[in-house]
Amino acid sequence: MTEEAKIDTIKEAIKNVIKKSSAVDGLVKGLNQVGKALDKKAAHLCVLATDCDDPKYKKLISALAKQNKIPLIEVDSREELGMWLGQCKYDKDGEPRKIKGASSVAILDYGETSDAYSYLENYIKEHNL
Repeated sequence: MTEEAKIDTIKEAIKNVIKKSSAVDGLVKGLNQVGKALDKKAAHLCVLATDCDDPKYKKLISALAKQNKIPLIEVDSREELGMWLGQCKYDKDGEPRKIKGASSVAILDYGETSDAYSYLENYIKEHNL
């Protein structure tokens, strides 16, 4: 039971950090841009969707992150990650529609420091990511 609450909290932290870094143009998404950011060691954090269709894609991103000692956090759903990145349209009730999935995102600039950022940093330290 406590494990599920912790997962929800890390998801909320990632969502919040993505919104803040998006505001300062500190995100890159897609294989090419994320690969370049990881290779140049410009990324502070990489988020990868576990339900990505291509196993080579996941292997490449994981290897680049590990090689350059960049923390890699995995989330369950491409659609969820796409929604956090704002790759969707909202209907008049505020419900997301036409969600375009995203398999990976790299955070180059966190923007302002927040509670979510602090929680994320502690999570990375605790899990040795």
